[in-house]
Amino acid sequence: MKCKLLALALCLAVCAGACAQAPIVIKFSHVVAANTPKGQAAQRFKELAEKATNGRVKIEVYANSQLYKDTDELEALQLGAVQMLAPSLAKFGPLGLKDFEAFDLPYIFPSKTALYKVADGEIGRKLLNELESKGIIGLAYWDNGFKVMSANKPLYTPADFKGLKMRVQSSKVLEVQMRALGAIPQVLPFSAVYQALLTGVVDGTENTPSNMYTQNMQEVQKYLTLSNHGYLGYAVIVNRKFWDGLPGDIRHALEQAMKEATRFERALAQQDNDLALEAIRKSGKTRIYSLSAPEQAAWRRALIPVQKQMEGRIGKELIGAINQAGAR
Repeated sequence: MKCKLLALALCLAVCAGACAQAPIVIKFSHVVAANTPKGQAAQRFKELAEKATNGRVKIEVYANSQLYKDTDELEALQLGAVQMLAPSLAKFGPLGLKDFEAFDLPYIFPSKTALYKVADGEIGRKLLNELESKGIIGLAYWDNGFKVMSANKPLYTPADFKGLKMRVQSSKVLEVQMRALGAIPQVLPFSAVYQALLTGVVDGTENTPSNMYTQNMQEVQKYLTLSNHGYLGYAVIVNRKFWDGLPGDIRHALEQAMKEATRFERALAQQDNDLALEAIRKSGKTRIYSLSAPEQAAWRRALIPVQKQMEGRIGKELIGAINQAGAR
């Protein structure tokens, strides 16, 4: 009996040691392809985090909506089914955090410099802090650049949008934007866009060149206009309860890994968009059009009023502060 108890104690000790050394698993889910800027940055974060924690943390990256579609992922994070996401900033509006929809406003960022002044400054930090009330910690802003418009007819002027069914992600701002152009907004998850374009459920869409190319949208869109009318960015977020439960040194290591991954992601985003645009051009299946100065001015006249229209939803002071920060 004594030998059996000693054997049992030894077994329990071994199991306890093994459990104590088991890595902390972080499931990092996102909805775009692994070879997009977001996908590559998620992989870079995995490598940096696992190295910085000496293997005490294991990051499992799930790309291309493998775990959750973009309509479901935030709920999954809040429930703790997944620990980390990088959703587009438009996704926070349905949670009641309408301030984030300011990033969707057309022509609110005249340049990347203006954008980073907002995202990396007091305004950006204040917005991330608002996530805590929803059980979420905001770690960083990731970039995907400025959006273009595509359709199966040329889009030279706002009048060319009249009656077109244009896909948008779930965002009241983007719905109003499309209506300002005379189009009919259609809210669809990102994973459904290619099939919707193929079958004619929608006529066109807006996105960054890298997202369009990695989803082969050049196969189902004949025309693309370099409008640069809006910005697409992401917030890297983590479940608050999970994050608060991590040892302090682990959190610090992950924060440092995230800073480095963010620098990597931002540099990659512009490069990937440039390469994707050239690949779309070389495919010969999509004609790319650059707006002339008068045409660009016409687009701005049609879309700038959206900022005024959304003051009641997003806040006049916030919109004014973003415009002022970007102008400095």
